[in-house]
Amino acid sequence: MQFRRLMALAIVWAAQADGLAETKPNIVMFLADDLGWTGLGCFGSDLYETPNLDALADSGMMFKDAYAACTVCSPTRASIMTGMYPARLRCTDFIAGQNRPYARLTVPDWTKRLDTKYTTIAEALRESGYRTAHVGKWHLEGKGDDTPGTDPLSQGFDVSIEKPAGTRGYFLKKGTTSRAGTNYATDWLTDKACDFVNESKDDPFFLYFAYHVPHTPIQGRADLVDYFRQKLQPNATHNNPTYAAMVASLDQSVGRVLEHLAAHDLTDNTVIVFTSDNGGLTQRYGKHDGFTENLPLRRGKGSAYEGGVRVPTIIRWPGVTKPGTTCRTPIMTIDYYPTFLDIAGATGDTDHNRSVDGRSLSLLLRDPATKFDRSLFWHYPHYHAGGDGPYSAVRSEDYRLVEFHEDSSVRLYDLASDVGEKNDLAAQRPDRARALHSKLQRWRTSVAAQMPTRNPDYDVARESEVSKRK
Repeated sequence: MQFRRLMALAIVWAAQADGLAETKPNIVMFLADDLGWTGLGCFGSDLYETPNLDALADSGMMFKDAYAACTVCSPTRASIMTGMYPARLRCTDFIAGQNRPYARLTVPDWTKRLDTKYTTIAEALRESGYRTAHVGKWHLEGKGDDTPGTDPLSQGFDVSIEKPAGTRGYFLKKGTTSRAGTNYATDWLTDKACDFVNESKDDPFFLYFAYHVPHTPIQGRADLVDYFRQKLQPNATHNNPTYAAMVASLDQSVGRVLEHLAAHDLTDNTVIVFTSDNGGLTQRYGKHDGFTENLPLRRGKGSAYEGGVRVPTIIRWPGVTKPGTTCRTPIMTIDYYPTFLDIAGATGDTDHNRSVDGRSLSLLLRDPATKFDRSLFWHYPHYHAGGDGPYSAVRSEDYRLVEFHEDSSVRLYDLASDVGEKNDLAAQRPDRARALHSKLQRWRTSVAAQMPTRNPDYDVARESEVSKRK
């Protein structure tokens, strides 16, 4: 009798487990490359047209205070894969970084890859029964023979598709076209993302679609460039038709993937996340490039300011997020790892989880008025063409403090009243500045952040030649 009862219970538990497996939500993450905070229509662009992403925002939740973990791409991508701050990973610059031998400071040694000792979100989800795919730009792979196992297929992805060989910039080699009839790489990669959806529709899947657009080179489809050229307004903030064409291609790609989900009746069981790896590139070596603007934010990619790290973000979790809602609680790309584990009902790796810096966004997705009692941190001990030299920063409530390492100066801004970071309050509110600076220093110690050091070969004349050659 007892044996039959146990067998009956086992059958019930197995059936329940099967039911849970059937209801595991699919997860699709769209990651734009160098798309600034106002780079979508729904986030305020006065030129770029993004009807698919605007519709996604209407059906999901917009995050107005969402951040990338770094002002450049590879560290942010590493934070998404691991849930950890780039400083903890020691992956603190884009791979493979810039060589500035005559700068005032020498950058510390850093890890030019996503170290294989960490458990990626793809590995954790695959362990939980998900089929996983990376499409597009990885930019976490080590260079050379001494760093095996850092490609996507070695980091938990069942499928990995990058731009086809022979692609020049965004244009495919002669004779290669997308199913849309174009030779634009974004359209071709979208074909592959849709293929993965088709192939995986019967099982839970994780699709990480990491775009190249609108990163340089600034190249758009001719039909879209012509369209936006006719729309230019003399006083508009955004006025580059080629860049607008790239953003439109991004939006069209998202729309095609969403259409494929709908065609397979997967919309209601798929979580969609859209964000960017850092802000839009606005200038290099002190000169404005004319690509885009992140106004009202200050500066852009590579810089120490909000324009470098605040990014447009939309999340839709059907049945959980209330359509058309907006959240102002600050979040960061470190939060996606624990969020995806929550959504999937996955446990991940216990040892890895102890070092995860992010927090699950599940509470925010259910109630956007939820507040997180935490600060957010950045550490960029490097030089960048679009930047201001090595820096660290902290945001606590509405205050943001930036420490510049060349001269150890600090700047304090109240983002509630000064989102453009025009008014430095460090001298007016020294107690606040000291408290945040101490918090920043303690955090750097807690993650063993590596610091830049004085460069004995510093040569102001030779360093200035770097910018003159660009």
